[in-house]
Amino acid sequence: MLIGLGSDLCNIERIQNSLDRFGKRFENRVFTDIERAKARRRPFTIAGTYAKRFAAKEAFSKAVGTGFKRGVFMKDIGVVNAPSGAPTLALTGGAAKRLEEMIPSGHEAHIHLTLTDDHPWAQAFVIIEALPMTDV
Repeated sequence: MLIGLGSDLCNIERIQNSLDRFGKRFENRVFTDIERAKARRRPFTIAGTYAKRFAAKEAFSKAVGTGFKRGVFMKDIGVVNAPSGAPTLALTGGAAKRLEEMIPSGHEAHIHLTLTDDHPWAQAFVIIEALPMTDV
């Protein structure tokens, strides 16, 4: 069953301006270690890499219905890659707690994430499903 849907559109130039103005302070406040490492491997598209991840964080906060309130912080939402290479989210802290509160008993969360960019825009969509647990 679908339990959350969120989307966000982020301006890549806005992220570049934040990087120029605040540098590491901005990166450390908003992005996880994994996200920063990924961006460093893409020196010519660092702002676009960050913008997609910023949009994913915003989209998740909308999908869980809190925005960045009730203990949900940007750094608790990290974009990672599944073994297949597809992007997904790794949640900690208040973000993980909020998602857990939404999942009905006997179900587990499955997060779908899609990212795209076309300068100057980056976009993310998040769909959260609650799937019945299966006995293995």
